[in-house]
Amino acid sequence: MIDRTGLILEIFGERAATAEGRLQVELAHLDYQAGRLVRSWTHLERQRGGFGFLGGPGETQIEADRRLIRDRMAKLRKELDQVTRTRALHRARRQRAPWPVVALVGYTNAGKSTLFNRLTRADVMAENLLFATLDPTMREVALPGFDKAILSDTVGFISELPTQLVAAFRATLEEVISADLIVHVRDISHPDSDAQRADVEQVLKEIGAGEGAGQALIEAWNKIDLLDAEEGERVRAEAARREDVVLISALTGAGIDNLLECAGEHLRKGSKLHTVTLAPAEGEAIAWLHAHGEVVSRRNEGVDTVLEVRISEADWARFEARRR
Repeated sequence: MIDRTGLILEIFGERAATAEGRLQVELAHLDYQAGRLVRSWTHLERQRGGFGFLGGPGETQIEADRRLIRDRMAKLRKELDQVTRTRALHRARRQRAPWPVVALVGYTNAGKSTLFNRLTRADVMAENLLFATLDPTMREVALPGFDKAILSDTVGFISELPTQLVAAFRATLEEVISADLIVHVRDISHPDSDAQRADVEQVLKEIGAGEGAGQALIEAWNKIDLLDAEEGERVRAEAARREDVVLISALTGAGIDNLLECAGEHLRKGSKLHTVTLAPAEGEAIAWLHAHGEVVSRRNEGVDTVLEVRISEADWARFEARRR
């Protein structure tokens, strides 16, 4: 008989499309099997036949199985560590680039991939299925006030996400941790939308992401096209009271321009005034600051140029990374 975690892992196994996704699913599955193995062999561990210090056949078999699982898990962890290191290098490269990263998160089947496809004109799998997206996908997207941004689609969350899955998908979820803005896509037509929101927030908390970690976050209330007139009026009234909520339909395109504008505004929030002295050879850096911040004042000190620039902390970090 299969339990909830086993069922989720079976679905994950069918949805994993890349080598990384398959590694993550196999590691989670082995971790899950290791726990079940102990319980399933308990009756044999008590069969202590043989001579004196020798254990019975049950004890021998469980140790052999445990060793096989441990060895395979160690190999998978090494391979996933390499994936993590590669992702870290890619993130470091993006940090040196002038583009903010926006991560889509949400309960499974909330419409993240449909929204991702609409915003980026991509063709990521977007179906009415649980866990249709397992592997992180990144594309360029246009945002008001920015040359461009990077949009990341992520694995769908669920209630009481099994520990094995959180651990195995940490490399994927790290894309969320490092994002400049999180867009929480909610299926606002779902009867348990509020409970799903709480589940997503709990997972974000577990991985050290979200508003509790100081990240900017907005909510995209999706599937408004599925609401009846009365429910639609109630939802619109509730959304109007909040600055961090945008009503959308990823399917029809309703509210998409508002979402992009809201994302741009939140990325520009939290700007601070910085003073920087630049040498004559740093003309490119001066142009970069003009493009990504508000240059409040400019003066010359000898051959150097001193700028006072109002800029977001994320962009200031990118600027400093470029100068290293």
